Amino acid sequence: MIARLRGQLLDKRPPTVVVEAAGVGYEVDTPLSTLESLPEIGAEVTLHTHLSVRDDGHALFGFRSRSERDLFRRLIRVSGVGPKLALALLSGVDGEELVRCVRDDDPKRLTQVPGVGRKTAERLVVELRDRLEQELAVLPGKPAAPAEGEAAPAGGDALEEAVEGLVALGYKQPEAARMARAVAEPGLGCEALIRRALQRAAPRGG
Repeated sequence: MIARLRGQLLDKRPPTVVVEAAGVGYEVDTPLSTLESLPEIGAEVTLHTHLSVRDDGHALFGFRSRSERDLFRRLIRVSGVGPKLALALLSGVDGEELVRCVRDDDPKRLTQVPGVGRKTAERLVVELRDRLEQELAVLPGKPAAPAEGEAAPAGGDALEEAVEGLVALGYKQPEAARMARAVAEPGLGCEALIRRALQRAAPRGG
């Protein structure tokens, strides 16, 4: 099991980053909350990781903190929730809000995440209630988001990469393109575009 990865950040293409450690480039899928906390390409990063082993291959997932990784591991233990859906949940609903949904018995908010239907959302709230006892008292920390005017990552257009990131999180291509274009502004980086698109997709009030 790979539990921790430290090395040079080589690439960021949401939701995937590449980290080089000891001469090996590791492709790591991360939630948007972790992507927003990462430094510029070329800097050293440390990720708390979870290795998923399946018949069709291995996948490595990385998180800014152990508490976020632990929350991911609790999610994938819920019936019907795999790593990809858990990643989408942590990108569409940050750790604090997810815990709030469980505490307040509010599955409706979770249904705004692509791939989460009403029954899955209700099952998440029920099954996580007992597993999140500690998180209900001590919520995972949330780092400050980067400035929205930050430049797009090297190696591609921010709008195009934002669309790809939304597709990877479960949205259909036409919907992802519409969501990204609706919030696009000159100078916005990829992560900021995705964050704005997800916030805009969230329900207002209630």
